Amino acid sequence: MTAFIDQARISVRGGDGGDGAVAFRREKYVPKGGPAGGDGGDGGSVILEADEGLSTLLDFRYRHEHNAPSGERGGNKDMYGKGGPDVVLRVPAGTMVYDDQTGALLVDLHKHGQRFVAARGGRGGRGNIHFATPIDRAPRHFERGGAGQQREIRLELKLLADVGLVGFPNVGKSSFIARVSAARPKIADYPFTTLIPNLGVVRLSQERSLVLADVPGLIKGAHAGAGLGHQFLRHLERTRVLIHLLEVSPVPGRTPLRDYLALRRELSLYDEKLAGRDEIVVLNKLDLPATRARLATLRRTFVRRKVKLLAISTATGEGMSEVLEAAWSALAQAKKQE
Repeated sequence: MTAFIDQARISVRGGDGGDGAVAFRREKYVPKGGPAGGDGGDGGSVILEADEGLSTLLDFRYRHEHNAPSGERGGNKDMYGKGGPDVVLRVPAGTMVYDDQTGALLVDLHKHGQRFVAARGGRGGRGNIHFATPIDRAPRHFERGGAGQQREIRLELKLLADVGLVGFPNVGKSSFIARVSAARPKIADYPFTTLIPNLGVVRLSQERSLVLADVPGLIKGAHAGAGLGHQFLRHLERTRVLIHLLEVSPVPGRTPLRDYLALRRELSLYDEKLAGRDEIVVLNKLDLPATRARLATLRRTFVRRKVKLLAISTATGEGMSEVLEAAWSALAQAKKQE
């Protein structure tokens, strides 16, 4: 299984421009040949390009320095030096690029094919052909090539998903995404089986589809770094709709309503905008007798808070289509309001 890397720090440097040349014409029938030193070539640039076919920043984990080639020096006979080729680094669509020294956001590469020049190459220096004057017909000076730009940047990936699955550990988020999409996350009956975010494309019909993100389970204090949730909460920032997945927990003191309120609090403390997302509240594990027996009572409890509680079983598929249709309707409404 490929490791999921959602942050990376790298050093990028554009190539230096080539120096201009000092040269003179040495042609047989031109007794007073003029200057003939060409310009140096421009240095190559380091360019970041968004690629929707990539899903992690793993390529940057072990290689931190990326330098573009310098331009060549100018030649005689008015020959210009060859420019250094650009270095194109592919990153996943959804990558935020920050200046690592100032913390400033440089660009959000959220569209496939979008490009950003992370480090521009230096300009080639001018040769002596540019410095001839009526007074100085044989100039012997030239320009040095410009230095390439150097930057320390931080790459931070935020997944591009329409709908985000939110819930405590082991409530069935991985089972949910595995049932409705081709994603195959790790599934087991112990907490924190999801250690990396999972993306799945859900096809409701031939014309309708949405992208669903399953992130690691949240626990109390996740907004402050507790558990595994903090480093992945950022992946919910781009979602338009959240599905809160709940369960009738065997843990004393935990109820579906308390879990729901705790999740909303963590989202709100991390980012107020997340708490304001359109949401669908779903009770899972309807195939268990204890869950089905409490469903009517739980629905009344949530109705008193003006929240509609849907119920599903990821094991049998019961109720799944209703949740997906609700997600599609909420997504369409959210798009209209943008």
